[in-house]
Amino acid sequence: MIMSIQGNFMIFCAEQYKMAKHLTGKQLAELFTRYRVWEYIYSCYEALHTTGTNYIIEDIDLYIEARKPAMT
Repeated sequence: MIMSIQGNFMIFCAEQYKMAKHLTGKQLAELFTRYRVWEYIYSCYEALHTTGTNYIIEDIDLYIEARKPAMT
């Protein structure tokens, strides 16, 4: 099975975020699903894939924080 470039990038982002935040795979999956981070990473692939890992982690944090009020 061949995965798309965007799919590979989503996995890279998820793994980097999981390690940076010391999350389990289950915690990461629940967080990314609840706040629709998967869709965000996919839709912003063109911009995000040109940045560094630290920027991506910070960007995901900002995205989640911005969505929290709308999700409660």
